[in-house]
Amino acid sequence: MIKIAWHPLYAHPLPEGHRFPMLKYELIPEQLLHQGVITKDNIFEPEPLEENIILLSHQQQYWESLRDFTLSAKDQRRIGFPLTPQLLERERRIAKGTFDGAIYAKQYGVAFNVAGGTHHAGSNWGEGFCLLNDQAIAANYLVNKNLCHRILIIDLDVHQGNGTAEILKNEPRVFTFSMHGDKNFPFRKEQSDLDIPLDDGLQDEAYLSKLTEILPQLFKKVQPDFVFFLSGVDVLATDKLGKLSLTPSGCKERDRLVLQACKDRNIPLQISMGGGYSPQIKDIVDAHCNTFKVAMDIFD
Repeated sequence: MIKIAWHPLYAHPLPEGHRFPMLKYELIPEQLLHQGVITKDNIFEPEPLEENIILLSHQQQYWESLRDFTLSAKDQRRIGFPLTPQLLERERRIAKGTFDGAIYAKQYGVAFNVAGGTHHAGSNWGEGFCLLNDQAIAANYLVNKNLCHRILIIDLDVHQGNGTAEILKNEPRVFTFSMHGDKNFPFRKEQSDLDIPLDDGLQDEAYLSKLTEILPQLFKKVQPDFVFFLSGVDVLATDKLGKLSLTPSGCKERDRLVLQACKDRNIPLQISMGGGYSPQIKDIVDAHCNTFKVAMDIFD
């Protein structure tokens, strides 16, 4: 059974100007349930992630500034919205959803987090609407507990996974791969184990050709026994922040390439949704739901 992390706090209202992107966290599970893609048995509601697990990836001083609400106004501006108890609980539940999802994936082959992909959070900073780095946290736990030996993180959000690269730069058991817009946020990038910068306006054929070429090489080089996939849909041509030009079918084929590569090699994977900022919410929700549908076709 494919397990999917979701919690009502995922759609927690944020300050004016940030509420629209939160709608997708309500609409994605509703649409999947309505279309019969999943049932309520697929969904689990994560608890807040425990402090000792957070501290495997984030520095204690940074975590305590979040926990005790002493984060400076400057650092809160870098995150993009004010730090509140509800926001922190939301972030801890998102991180736990990915953490639990990784454990479920080892059992069932694949698991999802309706939210997650908070890849801009570094070991001692939050940035770009990210406070805690969900996939880095889960990856660090898996290798530190010897539950996995070699992990591959495939980050195909349009923005570079700078926080993930920074947190895991000295962890040889986790290989970070980011294929992202070269001239997009974050403008100061960290060095992943492999970065593929993309030109603005890149379309389906060129994008998928690059991915088709690199994936077999990656799996051969890394020999992973677990994969994390960040499947942001801000690669769409309709996205107001993305600067790439993928169609919905191109985005769906991107997901199929990654999921099929894992299935063919019998490698479990956890998938976090990442970004999506198209002006029409339907474009965002449909693209995210396509990722679930591809997984159901391949794994179920």
